[in-house]
Amino acid sequence: MRPRRFDLIAFDWDGTLFDSTRIITRCIQRAVVDVGGAQPTEKAAAYVIGMGLMQALAHAAPDVPKEMYPQLGARYQHHYLAHKDDLVLFDGAISMLNELKQRHHLLAVATGKSRRGLNEALHSVQLHGLFDGSRTADETQGKPHPLMLQELMREFDVPAGRMLMVGDTTHDLQMAVNAGCAAVGVSYGAHEPSEFEALAPLHVAHSVADLRNWLLENA
Repeated sequence: MRPRRFDLIAFDWDGTLFDSTRIITRCIQRAVVDVGGAQPTEKAAAYVIGMGLMQALAHAAPDVPKEMYPQLGARYQHHYLAHKDDLVLFDGAISMLNELKQRHHLLAVATGKSRRGLNEALHSVQLHGLFDGSRTADETQGKPHPLMLQELMREFDVPAGRMLMVGDTTHDLQMAVNAGCAAVGVSYGAHEPSEFEALAPLHVAHSVADLRNWLLENA
């Protein structure tokens, strides 16, 4: 077996492993309108995916006053919970993760979701035990701050040069840059792949199959 290049691979969740980008975008739009804000465009709503919830909603709704942020967050949660059973993993994601585990990579999740939200998602798709660790935006710093990756590196005693971040947004890739880690982007999530160029990912995958092939050959 070819030696591993990366001991620890961290994955973003929404838009990278979980096929949730369109639903999250619509929920953000509806929440903003619910509290009297101007509906953000699909591009503006999708752009904030990966940030911590309140950071994302504030960015997507600049005309909503800060005192309305708790209500804005509550309305987003209302719409999202109504659709949570509609969310599924991208085809091929579980088999890809299992193959990486067989190669003895440590696997982690680094997400803008809340701890409660991630735990519910992991339970819903029966992924408990597949990931060795995880960090969420409400228990550390949100993206693109590098802290969640730095904490994972410390937890598993892995240096930055042996860690890889995989994500669908510039927030994911900038977080990797800030942490001194390599990164791979995926183009099937929230951000356009042209936005990744300045962040120099090792690869941009256009499907889960593409991502799987690159990881097995290069990670």
